[in-house]
Amino acid sequence: MLDLKGYGPTILKGSLVTIEVAILSLLLALLLGLLGATAKLSRNPISKAVGTAYTTVIRGVPDLVLMLLIFYGGQILMNSLSDWLYDQFEIDTYININAFVAGVLTIGFIFGAYMSETFRGAFLAVERGQIEAGLAYGMNRWQIFKRIMFPQMMRHALPGLGNNWLVMLKTTALVSVIGMEDMVRAAHQASAALQAPFMFFIPVLLIFLALTSISEFLFKKLETHYHVDSRRTSQ
Repeated sequence: MLDLKGYGPTILKGSLVTIEVAILSLLLALLLGLLGATAKLSRNPISKAVGTAYTTVIRGVPDLVLMLLIFYGGQILMNSLSDWLYDQFEIDTYININAFVAGVLTIGFIFGAYMSETFRGAFLAVERGQIEAGLAYGMNRWQIFKRIMFPQMMRHALPGLGNNWLVMLKTTALVSVIGMEDMVRAAHQASAALQAPFMFFIPVLLIFLALTSISEFLFKKLETHYHVDSRRTSQ
């Protein structure tokens, strides 16, 4: 990267923070998405209600509001918990929610709701008859999931997962608001110091474009892989 009057290495380092936040948030979102989809498809009314409430509330609240709530409100709750432990049991402890943890938790929590809907639709798209055929062949639940459900579910889910990932990648820019030293914050500080926003934000724009282009290429490869696998399965 260009030196950018000495700020280039800082922006490059911030881009690595952005990638770390995005990948960890994706892992958390996928986990919550699978749990949310399972809950919404469950016959248990409590699980279904919890899953529905999760996706409804989270998708209705702005991302920035949730991030500020978790970062500032979460720290207040942790401080209150520390005070209570000391008052009740004389346990002197302090739990700090740093910007990185708050950013990952917030973005993962938000996009877990979107992933839930993506996975739910993908699970529903798998024909029930194929699951029954697997049972008739003597497969157990794990074999059915591995050989029938998962490949076909992924084929239906990948377009939605790819779209959610691209939106999530851009949402990582919000972590600069809570003080995380990502590339957006680094560019903002540099442009404020030198009064040259184009010099610093255009490289950030190009980095985001590069990341999204690479992501689209990888997701297309995955879609091709699972479409091929589905053809082999059906033959």
